[in-house]
Amino acid sequence: MSNHLEQQTAEWLEYRGYFVRQSVLVGKREKGGFEGELDIVALNPVTRHLLHVECSLDADPWEKREHRFTAKFERGRRYVPSLFDGLDLPAEFDQVALLQMGGGERTTLGGGRLVWVADFISEIVEHLRQHRPDRSAIPSTLPLLRTLQLAAHFSSSRGRPGLISG
Repeated sequence: MSNHLEQQTAEWLEYRGYFVRQSVLVGKREKGGFEGELDIVALNPVTRHLLHVECSLDADPWEKREHRFTAKFERGRRYVPSLFDGLDLPAEFDQVALLQMGGGERTTLGGGRLVWVADFISEIVEHLRQHRPDRSAIPSTLPLLRTLQLAAHFSSSRGRPGLISG
């Protein structure tokens, strides 16, 4: 089951033309279960950009994160190519750790690129500000992204009472 950050990431990638797989179980074990799960794996068929994203809402120390993301990205390198059997995939693919908590000058984690949620959401909102909801509404099948579009366009009050402050 994905969390809201994984869902938001999947919606954004789908909106931008990627084929997206979420919460992909990989490494089936003989006696049952799986070696692990990949949060998001996405392929843009036009640009051939193959992307593996691991999302995290944790506030763990960097040492613990480094260990965990190294394992996640290693699993990704082993299993991602087989998730799109039959398609012409690039030889190398992009791996991203998408983190909500933390800071500093780090640019990588566990062998993947580090992206902060603040930068990710800013990227989305900047794009959506250029697409008015009355002229190019986000499809209702992408509810989190559609909500961000509304927020990008209607975040200023019209000076009237709201739903609760009637």
